[in-house]
Amino acid sequence: MPLALLALAIGAFGIGTTEFVIMGVLPQVAGDFGVTIPTAGWLVTGYALGVVLGAPLLTVLGTKVSRKKMLMFLMGLFVVGNTLSALAPAFGLMLAGRVVASLAHGAFFGIGSVVAADLVAPHKKASAISLMFTGLTVANIVGVPLGTYIGQAAGWRTTFAVVAALGVIGLLGVARLVPEQGRPPAPSVRGEFAAFRRAQVWLAMGMTVLGFGGVFAAVTYITPMMTEVAGYSEGAVTWLLVLLGTGMFLGNLLGGKFADR
Repeated sequence: MPLALLALAIGAFGIGTTEFVIMGVLPQVAGDFGVTIPTAGWLVTGYALGVVLGAPLLTVLGTKVSRKKMLMFLMGLFVVGNTLSALAPAFGLMLAGRVVASLAHGAFFGIGSVVAADLVAPHKKASAISLMFTGLTVANIVGVPLGTYIGQAAGWRTTFAVVAALGVIGLLGVARLVPEQGRPPAPSVRGEFAAFRRAQVWLAMGMTVLGFGGVFAAVTYITPMMTEVAGYSEGAVTWLLVLLGTGMFLGNLLGGKFADR
């Protein structure tokens, strides 16, 4: 496997960490800005909306430049967004930083998957893509609990500063290790929308929306639920997030094997 996959995995690790780490430091963020925890939950909603809007828009815009340049641009957005979150003097700017960082999310994984597959022989394409996505799953086991611990020990702003630094490492890795692959073909917008004529597409989307809606509704407020309702100490949240991340990792692994069957 080429080293370029490591650069993509680092980027995926940073994106996965920033997506979920807010859930571990949500009470601290709410307290610092003087807002309620439900209001602070908009930092998760805003991120999700940014993913929804950013993925198709930036993927289409990405056809104007090479895939490598687009990946570098996306990691740059990620760094800017997390830096803004780390320095934000007001809740509104913190939310804006989350949205900016989220714009890179979907497009990075979409374009990165294509790049990863093109880096290896045809019979290794699935393995290359899974290696890139390992960064995302490991983020739930290591990045999110570690970011939560840093937030509790040194402040949540330090957490986002560290995540921004991860983005810089990912950006430099892409610039150094990912080869140029030329511009991708421009997609047919009409052809893309034609997929929505199929009932199976709507059923798959509905299952995904409802499934992840339930997961994020619970996970967003996992810290106050575990400390204020379940009675765990604040220090135990880090290990609870490790347990959650391990479940995500194993579920993804087993789910893939069962899907193959």
